[in-house]
Amino acid sequence: MTDTIFALSSGPAPAGIAVIRISGPQAGSALKTLAGKLPTPRRATLATLADPRDLTHLDRTMVLWLPGPGTATGEDSAELHLHGGRAVVAAVEAALSTLSGLRRAQPGEFTRRAFANGRIDLAEAEGLADLLSAETELQRRAALAMAEGALSRETERWRNALLGISAKLEAALDFSDEDDVGAGQDALPPGFAADCAAMAHDLDAWLVRPRAEPLKEGFRVVLAGPPNAGKSTLFNALVQQEAAITAAEPGTTRDVLTFAASLDGVPFTFVDTAGLRDEGAGEIERIGIARARAAAEKADLILWLGPEGEGPEGRALWEVAARTDDPDAPRKSETALRLSARTGEGMAQLREALIAHARHSLPGPGEAALNQRQHERLGQVAAALDQAQRECDPLLAAENLRLARIALDALVGRTSTEDMLDALFGRFCIGK
Repeated sequence: MTDTIFALSSGPAPAGIAVIRISGPQAGSALKTLAGKLPTPRRATLATLADPRDLTHLDRTMVLWLPGPGTATGEDSAELHLHGGRAVVAAVEAALSTLSGLRRAQPGEFTRRAFANGRIDLAEAEGLADLLSAETELQRRAALAMAEGALSRETERWRNALLGISAKLEAALDFSDEDDVGAGQDALPPGFAADCAAMAHDLDAWLVRPRAEPLKEGFRVVLAGPPNAGKSTLFNALVQQEAAITAAEPGTTRDVLTFAASLDGVPFTFVDTAGLRDEGAGEIERIGIARARAAAEKADLILWLGPEGEGPEGRALWEVAARTDDPDAPRKSETALRLSARTGEGMAQLREALIAHARHSLPGPGEAALNQRQHERLGQVAAALDQAQRECDPLLAAENLRLARIALDALVGRTSTEDMLDALFGRFCIGK
């Protein structure tokens, strides 16, 4: 990271203000070249920017000089707060491009440098990525908790506890002949199993929390049932748009149709599917039916509009009678949700029930939630601790503690692969 990078970090022009960020060893030199001098560090200063090629006036604006390492990236940094016209931004970027050692930043490169320089860890970077893509209040608050270090602080506490357990075990192994250690070569230190169990219990409290994926992708509600059960009509009523084609002809819906919506600040993904039937379906409809069954397997909740008791097994499922306005519609027991998607009767109650159920299944407001990668790493730590407390041989117990430390370090990026980092920071926009 010897290059100095720059990029527009504010919204696209035109805008009231356009902020160009510069980070790297030549940031101060670049600012001095354009502004004529370096301003007082960390103080907003009015400056006139000029193109170094021909001293053409570029803009009169506010600049900031931020010497490292106490900056967002951990490097020398500068900010140019320009007037936000397209021509102004283009002219300043063109001038920066001519300076030796400067280049345009890649997506997420500022944040990646912050990670590489120890300003943030991997869990905080993932939280920041989620914060940038948050669309609902629940998403924002959960992402902010991660970005501000909720998981990172817990991880550091777990790491210190794990190092303490490991130190006692190493003492038992290395100094077993000393009376103050209290353990022989063939015995584990007193309280070892209890210490491992207590830490594993602490980890389990995080592992059973609602996961981050339903919050980011939306609580996934799949509408399923046979043809002409009213799925597409209910789908349109839920998303409040004519998103799906409705018709009396069986097999009208032949593919999976998804729609993201927010109900009372809770993110949902509603999924309309092809009618499930075993006979009379053409080749294309059969493909749609196969996709409908696959969609049901991925559902957080299935609204079953078919005959009572015949819905997919093994998934959270609500029986729904969606055509109470139709005297010829199949009847269901009183335990089913009764509504008319066509007239709107019962729709408000269904939405309220969905919101309450999703809120119970999603992370609470401001509660940090583990994504799949984090859940897997923390699960590895818990598994290693569980195995360690079962061991009678202190050498094998020490090896399991070592594996737990490796997984815990991977959780916050102390050990990471380049491919994984590329995938994460590629989610960021240029300038972040």
